[in-house]
Amino acid sequence: MKLLGVFCLFWGLVVPSLALDREAFTFTNYDLNVQVEPEQQRLGVRGRITLRNDSTAPQRDIALQISSTLDWRSIQIAGKTVQFVTHEYTSDIDHSGALSEVIVTLPREVPPKGTVELDIGYEGVIPLDVTRLTRIGVPEDKARHTDWDQIGKSFTALRGIGYVVWYPVATESANLSDGNSVFETVGSWKSREQSAGVRINLCFSASRSSSPLVVVMNNPVPQSIAIGSTTKRDGAACEEYVYSPLDQVVPLFLGASYSKLDRPAISFRYLPEHKSGVETYTLAVDLAVPFVADWFGTPKTKEEVVDLPDPDALPFESATMLLTPLVSDDLRSYQLAVVHQLTHAAFPSSRLWIYEGLAHFAQTLERERQNGRQSALDFMDLRRTAIVDAERTLAAKRNQTAAADESLINTNTGEFYRSKAMYVWWMLRDMIGDTALKKALAAYRPDQDKEASYMRRLIEAQTHRDLEWFFDDWVYRDRGLPDFRVESAYPRASVDGGYVVTLTIENLGDAGAEVPVTLRMASGEVTKRLEVHAKSKASIRVEASSIPKEVVVNDGSVPESDVSNNVFEIPPPDTAK
Repeated sequence: MKLLGVFCLFWGLVVPSLALDREAFTFTNYDLNVQVEPEQQRLGVRGRITLRNDSTAPQRDIALQISSTLDWRSIQIAGKTVQFVTHEYTSDIDHSGALSEVIVTLPREVPPKGTVELDIGYEGVIPLDVTRLTRIGVPEDKARHTDWDQIGKSFTALRGIGYVVWYPVATESANLSDGNSVFETVGSWKSREQSAGVRINLCFSASRSSSPLVVVMNNPVPQSIAIGSTTKRDGAACEEYVYSPLDQVVPLFLGASYSKLDRPAISFRYLPEHKSGVETYTLAVDLAVPFVADWFGTPKTKEEVVDLPDPDALPFESATMLLTPLVSDDLRSYQLAVVHQLTHAAFPSSRLWIYEGLAHFAQTLERERQNGRQSALDFMDLRRTAIVDAERTLAAKRNQTAAADESLINTNTGEFYRSKAMYVWWMLRDMIGDTALKKALAAYRPDQDKEASYMRRLIEAQTHRDLEWFFDDWVYRDRGLPDFRVESAYPRASVDGGYVVTLTIENLGDAGAEVPVTLRMASGEVTKRLEVHAKSKASIRVEASSIPKEVVVNDGSVPESDVSNNVFEIPPPDTAK
């Protein structure tokens, strides 16, 4: 009978989780004491979290999730232990491919907008783990360059949700094999928790190695602060960090035998064996600062670069911190990274399509500065396929449910707020010119950006040009992508011996754009710009000084769903009718 009682209790706790709304509660405050023991690869956390019921119904069950290699030890309310059951929950928001989920049954229901405080404790080890990548076919050696998070004797790095869930979260399952599921889930979590307050007292136990670990934690700017100086507690060095609010930042920390180099725009934490890479990076900073200031203003915050020991590790950016291996002597590649960082520092915005889009746009400008316009277009084209795939995925979701819609204003999809937004800024630059765009950007004030139309109005004030159609297709709504083709090209001889060619361009897509149209001749070429709205046609006349050969619509500056139909061969004039 005792066994039956335990069985019934277990199912009494688990069965409600089958219909559990894991995102009913929003985390409004974290107050955590974090103990890291590098020698044992261990993490121990004690603290208090506050949650608010943001659903429309009273809730009595709460889901809390941490990495599957960690174990829940205690959960209390007002000093009293509450009922809970733990199980493994498959999700790729953690590098292990699973979470240790606890379902907490509260003593009483929490009404909508009501809050509850939980005292929690959990601990365990965090080794390097590439399970989520290898199970979808990524070779283990390559996977290690992506999921390099771990607690180790000589190197520790925990990047938070999306990599290692070392603080409690609550999300629905996400799978790397399901398109952008992981990125969308993490993006949604950031949006829900951006107003949360976070205090982390981070303690690292003393290392036995000859080179003590230097601990680095990212600080969201300008809200966060590191309180006081490093203190000692039970043989551990402790530092307190406050994020208020959390904003879009995912808290992370690293520990390694770092040296420090402080420059006016960027500071460095680097491994001594990578000193030559730091010297190259600092040169890149010196070259990039005037360029970024000219376009986006003087950096308002100080950026930080933190070295990674794996020379092939994929870089990662959070708030003002870039994690990257400083092993290269490639000045140009460092310049791309630097302009991205400094643009963030110079141009803060709560809108991701502006904040991230401009940083990626700055990289295309840098590429153009290095090798010309075609190099910049090639750089953008590397991201076009991912945008096309993301649009197809969104269209499929939209067909399934009318609620599945997003735009640059509200998207959590990286391909949109990074890559598509990059294209949007490049197209605006082509349409209005450098001078007008720089002036509009200089007039931007983050605290005044309270309406989606704010940036458009700043640009229109400099150009006296109606751009609502463009913003409607590309920013306010997701219309998909254009698809241009040359419908016809009619050349006729002119009295001065040249030709006048009438070109008709059709846009088969659902988004309009101003697109470059190039007429190639026996000797030379000429390019004109033509505004072609969605599902429509537009014509233009172009003078040719020699025999016209072909027409090319779009030079790569406008992202299209199909670029296979952009070239049109013109028949010789004597056969053209």
